[in-house]
Amino acid sequence: MSDIDPRLRDRFAAYRAETVCQLTGPGPDQARRTLRRRRRTKAVAVAVTAIALAVAPIVANAALRDDGSVPVPAQTGEPTTPPTSAPAPTPSTPLTPSTTTTTSPAAPDGRISRAQLLAARVDLPAWPSYASNCATSDVRLRPSGRETSVSTLADLDLSYTDLDGDGATETVALVTCRLGEASAKQLVAFDRDGHGRIVTMARVVGTKEGFDDITDAAVTGDGRVRAEVADIQPCCSTPSYWAQKQWRTYRWTGDGFTQSDGPRSFGKDPRLTDLVLTGGNLVLGPAGTDGKRPGTLTLTVTNRGPVDVAHLGFAEIERIGAMNNADSSICVPWRGGDESATTCRSAGLRSGERRAYTFHVLVDPTALNQPSVRVVHFDDQDRHWQDLTFKDNYVKVRVVS
Repeated sequence: MSDIDPRLRDRFAAYRAETVCQLTGPGPDQARRTLRRRRRTKAVAVAVTAIALAVAPIVANAALRDDGSVPVPAQTGEPTTPPTSAPAPTPSTPLTPSTTTTTSPAAPDGRISRAQLLAARVDLPAWPSYASNCATSDVRLRPSGRETSVSTLADLDLSYTDLDGDGATETVALVTCRLGEASAKQLVAFDRDGHGRIVTMARVVGTKEGFDDITDAAVTGDGRVRAEVADIQPCCSTPSYWAQKQWRTYRWTGDGFTQSDGPRSFGKDPRLTDLVLTGGNLVLGPAGTDGKRPGTLTLTVTNRGPVDVAHLGFAEIERIGAMNNADSSICVPWRGGDESATTCRSAGLRSGERRAYTFHVLVDPTALNQPSVRVVHFDDQDRHWQDLTFKDNYVKVRVVS
């Protein structure tokens, strides 16, 4: 304002100074002071609000726990920058006690095929004393054959069941060892160990434990073994029907097998009777032109029972001499070649009965060599049988002139 009169400029300055001093409203400095005060107030309010927001969940959590304590938020030197985005908190699920129980490892599967058993090496239970030459240690079983003193796997089907109650299957096999015409036999239980190797569990039953033969075997669903045993083992010229057979049952006891059911002995065979042969005097007549002499042989047979005999047979009479045709009414020629050596067969004899038989023979005295005669029991199926007392079934022939 250089164009204004200096005197007027001074008058305006004096007026402004006087007027400003009398104003009650705030000037620029006051306005700045008010603004700074309001900013501080706002900052405090924001800080208080932030603290309240931070403390509120903690107080609420403490109230839920009902422990009366309010944790103080931790102080840090510098504020941390919250993540740009955070997943919403999920309520925690209370843990429940585990119901899982610890179980023992599964028992190995002891189901063994015939091929697997023949391919393995096994230790066998001891053989009876009469089969001491049969191996028992590190044995390689062989298929059935004619070899003697060799442990073989019989042709009988293998059986499978859980013998010891461990939840796994075991195998039962018939093992034999041939000795001449007969064999020692034993039913053996096999299993596998933890490495899958075939191992011998135990002998179930063997011959010479009250019997001479094992003819069949089976198992039950509850782990028992059934064995069909026989009192004799037919061989050579012994008929197979002579054997008495029984089914006996065995079970595992924890360290071996024991009989749990079935008969324990055979006793006398109920199919047999006791025949007694007496006499035996051979009375010779005068010699003929050929030197042969007619002879008469009288024998008496008693059936002491308890079984009726369908037919009586006489064995070895032909060693004394040729029979006369006149005897055909009491002695029918019998087929040759059967194991009884019977050469003539007569009518039967009931239990308790006795009968005398007279035979006419033509004898060559120079050919007589300690002759004897034996009586034989035949049933109605033409099968011959043993006798309860064999020693009284034959007589030595005595020559009487």
